[in-house]
Amino acid sequence: MQINGKTSVLVHLAYPAEHLQTPQLFNPRCTELGINAALVPWQVSPKRLADTMAVLRCAESLAGAIVTIPHKEACARLCDRLEGVAETLQVANVIRREADGTLTGRILDGEGFVGGMRKQGINLQQRSALIVGAGGVALAIAAALIKAGVIRLRIANRTTQRAEAMVARLKLLSTAHAVSIEVGTADPTGFDIAINATSLGMRDGDPLPIPIDLIKPDMIVAEVVMVPRVTPLLQAATDHGAIVVPGEAMIAGQIDPFIDFVLGDATKRHTA
Repeated sequence: MQINGKTSVLVHLAYPAEHLQTPQLFNPRCTELGINAALVPWQVSPKRLADTMAVLRCAESLAGAIVTIPHKEACARLCDRLEGVAETLQVANVIRREADGTLTGRILDGEGFVGGMRKQGINLQQRSALIVGAGGVALAIAAALIKAGVIRLRIANRTTQRAEAMVARLKLLSTAHAVSIEVGTADPTGFDIAINATSLGMRDGDPLPIPIDLIKPDMIVAEVVMVPRVTPLLQAATDHGAIVVPGEAMIAGQIDPFIDFVLGDATKRHTA
């Protein structure tokens, strides 16, 4: 990769940012495709997010941004427009800067998550899933699971009110799908799939998001945490005979969609 005056710059908004793995996948893929673009991490605290988004509108070399914890819902509110399911859910994890400086957001987490599971040969139709967490990534994953044919979905969150608000949003999408959606505990008993959609496991000493003694053999246990690759939850699930899906699978499934959404025109304008 050669950075020059024609490079399309993307920033990865996160807080903290040291765990980010997307640039390590995104930048080599752009090189492989001959696209003159680069993604760089930006650590931005929530209290400075609005200021940062205002700056993004002014930078003409900026093509867009990728967004992760804890900014996905706040960034959606700061976009000028949202496309696809992002508009219904009011959450975004990728933003395109338009030529006039306005910002367009989409959510691709769910597509990436489902794509990662399918690459492992996991069939989601007629399955039941427990999601722990009620933030932007949990919301996107839940929406994608509904579209993929899951018939029962439980949302477990430390704050019940937040889980109930998430379920209310999901029910706007579920009218065309035969799915039962509920708020409940993180007990995975009776579920085919258990998903940690929180940041628990990223730091030493974090509690397990799901009671590990209740995980059964052949249950599918999935993560959104990417660092460490094998979280304490995934290790314990493996020890219990479960099928595990690491967090990097969700990101790997989004790299090309990120490029298509943000750099579609740039592939013609800014070739290396």
